[in-house]
Amino acid sequence: MMLHNRVRRLSVLVAASAVFAFSSPVFAQDVTESHLKAARAAVAAIHATDPFDNILPQAAAALESQLIQKNPDMQELIGKTINEKALALASRRADLEKEAALAYAKVFSEKELTDIAAFYSSESGKKLLDSGPTVTRDLVKAADIWQNGVARDLAQQVGETLAAAAKAKAVAAPTPAPADGAAPADNAAPADGAAPADGSAPADGTQN
Repeated sequence: MMLHNRVRRLSVLVAASAVFAFSSPVFAQDVTESHLKAARAAVAAIHATDPFDNILPQAAAALESQLIQKNPDMQELIGKTINEKALALASRRADLEKEAALAYAKVFSEKELTDIAAFYSSESGKKLLDSGPTVTRDLVKAADIWQNGVARDLAQQVGETLAAAAKAKAVAAPTPAPADGAAPADNAAPADGAAPADGSAPADGTQN
């Protein structure tokens, strides 16, 4: 833990000092010195590289754990060596700051970078950086609730419309014709012995 904190603190200090350092002509390429300086100020203001603070400490801790498992009898030497080498490598954090500044300089103009740095250095900008993650979490929760409500209402409304259409179609459907072309029931021949509907004698000639 002590190694982690020491390396992290040194990395942050080196990164902060690199923000205002001048770049070499080779690195700057077609980006002017003032443009790159503005980019570094913007990178520092928005803490663009902060998420990478733990890379070197985590690598050191993982390496120490791995080596101690293989060589438990050399634990003290391993810890001391990794501590020294990690602290020496912390100065290379400036390379990341340079790359970050160049990336921003390629996208934003010098004036835009100056405006970005000015805003995020202000109280409003600092509050946005500090409270932004909390606001984002609340927004994601609200969006989830909104999404579920919209999906539910959409499904319900479409279902109701389709159900109404199916019902209307069933009511409007015509009565199906008798099967096999059979004659209607009122034209059927009378049963045996029954008098015809018009009062004539039965077909067998019998009379009452």
